Amino acid sequence: MAGAVLMIGLDMGDGRLLERWAREGHLPAVAGLLRNGRGQAVDTTADALHVSGWPSLYTGTHPGEHGVYYTFQPAPGQQGWLKFQGDQYGRPTFWSLLARAGVRCSVLDAPYTHPEPAGASQVIDWGSWAPYWKPASTPAELVDRLTRARGRYPLGFHALDVGMDRLDPVEMSRKLVPAARAKTQAALWLMAERPWDLFFTVYGESHAAAHYCWGDEAALRAVYEGIDRGIAALVAQAGAEATVYLVSGDGVGPNQAGWHLLPEVLRRLGYLAEPSEGGGAAVQSSGRRSLDPVKLVRDLLPKDLRKAIARKLLPDALRHRLAQRVDTAAVDWPRTRAYCLPTDLEGHIRINLRGREPQGSVSPGPEYQRVCDELAAALEALTQSETGRRAVRAVLRTDDLYPGPRRDYLPDLIVLWAEGTPFTTLASPPVGTVTGQSPDGRPGTHVPPGYLIRAGRGVEGLGQVGHICEIAPELLRRFGVAVPDYMGRAPAAVPAGSRGGVS
Repeated sequence: MAGAVLMIGLDMGDGRLLERWAREGHLPAVAGLLRNGRGQAVDTTADALHVSGWPSLYTGTHPGEHGVYYTFQPAPGQQGWLKFQGDQYGRPTFWSLLARAGVRCSVLDAPYTHPEPAGASQVIDWGSWAPYWKPASTPAELVDRLTRARGRYPLGFHALDVGMDRLDPVEMSRKLVPAARAKTQAALWLMAERPWDLFFTVYGESHAAAHYCWGDEAALRAVYEGIDRGIAALVAQAGAEATVYLVSGDGVGPNQAGWHLLPEVLRRLGYLAEPSEGGGAAVQSSGRRSLDPVKLVRDLLPKDLRKAIARKLLPDALRHRLAQRVDTAAVDWPRTRAYCLPTDLEGHIRINLRGREPQGSVSPGPEYQRVCDELAAALEALTQSETGRRAVRAVLRTDDLYPGPRRDYLPDLIVLWAEGTPFTTLASPPVGTVTGQSPDGRPGTHVPPGYLIRAGRGVEGLGQVGHICEIAPELLRRFGVAVPDYMGRAPAAVPAGSRGGVS
């Protein structure tokens, strides 16, 4: 069996920033890894579905195989969307495959995961920035023992609490630095508590810093420096014989996207129908419009007040169910051919397909293909009124990019935005001009590529890793575990064109 492997994830950890700040002396631990190994950019499924990078790393495959790409997703038999479910993954994680083969694995706060059958020692959402699940562990008592030993995660809030609000970058940085220190202490405790051959932990603090501290280099760098101190401590604890992987599924760049304008575009193009337009599910047989109390509350209360009430008074699960109810109440499903799924970056569009959606209106086969073709052409013709420049870089077909057993858990069309100024308008002759400020005030967002450093024992003999899907099979081979045939196959390439980034 191979020597020990320490894997450290940086959520939205930008490789260009890591290398520049390491050269400038701000990140001595990262600089040491680079001297003792090699760093490289890696292609990632996050270039099309930005949250899918971590699940693709874990499973060694793309979203059509594993089925996970966002906090809220569609599913066969579901009209609209659901929050991430415990059985969402269609493929096992690399640590579960290793544990089945007798490799001792410990995992702390790997984002977008859930409890798995006994095998690996796993702590979930003790200190995650964007929790998909809830604090839990395998074995079940481990998370409580960690909390008794190291206390609660000190940040005190997470992504679903603050949403897309703009926060003060300096204040956010001041809160994230001690949070990163707490993550380090939790990881050191788990490393000492449970014997391991592979230890994996993820710093979510870089994710929060990317969204809220982007544009303030000192504030963003302070968080990276705090994480760098943690990297040094973890590497020292692992020992000189360990191989170290430092990995990120994507980086950070300016937040410029037009997803918030897409529902109105679909409505004007005739794909999305609302009950208020006449007929439809909200009209009773008498011809009188039925009263939808959830939609009424949504319409009567100011948005900021609705958000404040939901955060303070409602459990996450109930809040998500009500949000889903409000969204679907605004759609006349029998007359809708395509609708938008929740997102905060790419445009996620689902065709209302008969046999997959309970109230589907588009037949599989030629009609489905025609709707996709016509809608993609209409979207690619959109421009930004202020500049006259093309607004959409590409409309991707999921059938082409991510075929597989979990393909129906994904959008049908993925809209990638062109570089440029922040989106306040989308325009074309059939649409006219759609105008609106983005509700997302965060200055930074996800951009490709991913990043990987491999350092220490045994890295000289490792080949180049071209895609994030290739890391999991490499880990399995290191421990002499058979690699499943679906692993390591990179998906089709996304059309070129970076969305920002730094040098």
